[in-house]
Amino acid sequence: MAAHIIVWDLETIPDVEGYAAANSLTDKSIEDIRALMGDKFPKHIYHSIVCIGVVIAERTDEGWRVSSIGAPHVGERSEKNLITSFVNKIADLRPQLVTFNGSAFDLPVVRYRAMIHKVSAPGLSARNYFNRYSQDALDLCDELSSFGASAKVKLDEISKILGLPGKPSEIDGSQVEDYFKAGKIAEISKYCECDVINTYRVFLRYELFRGHLSETEFETSEANLTAFELNRQ
Repeated sequence: MAAHIIVWDLETIPDVEGYAAANSLTDKSIEDIRALMGDKFPKHIYHSIVCIGVVIAERTDEGWRVSSIGAPHVGERSEKNLITSFVNKIADLRPQLVTFNGSAFDLPVVRYRAMIHKVSAPGLSARNYFNRYSQDALDLCDELSSFGASAKVKLDEISKILGLPGKPSEIDGSQVEDYFKAGKIAEISKYCECDVINTYRVFLRYELFRGHLSETEFETSEANLTAFELNRQ
């Protein structure tokens, strides 16, 4: 069992300049390029990272203890710096990575963006993070559906049915680009934090289910999260 976990999530917007470079459209305006991209979800390589939400926790004899929650964003630092800090933390801790749909989206996007920005990320090779069926990178969406598309659920669905808060009502993933254009990057960051906290709590419930946490350890882990959130308000 990993001594540490990093539960994480990305919020992204379309990389218009990258799309232009890849499709020989650099002579066109940003507005025209964005229109040519269309409304469909862009390929992974055409996503620019706005923020990286994380919950970092350590396994103790009593359960999981949270040491950090946050979602640093491009309103505070560059995308390259966001990625560098994130992959360096992975190199330091060599944690189990926990996501919800991370194998299908977040991990490939981080790899593409790191390469675009010439970021060295040897920590991402320290464990078997890019193997879909590895516990080194636990994708709860895949794991809970037994890797079957018909059984997959959304994070908001499973959070609410487990009695967790779910996503905030005022924003969802489809609105991130509009929020970014309006300069509401801090709001995107808070939304991302909600996602990683919900993902962490789903993880705790799954750990209880499969016997990796006792009922007492589960309750202690939940209480620790609650106390951590109260202390940072």
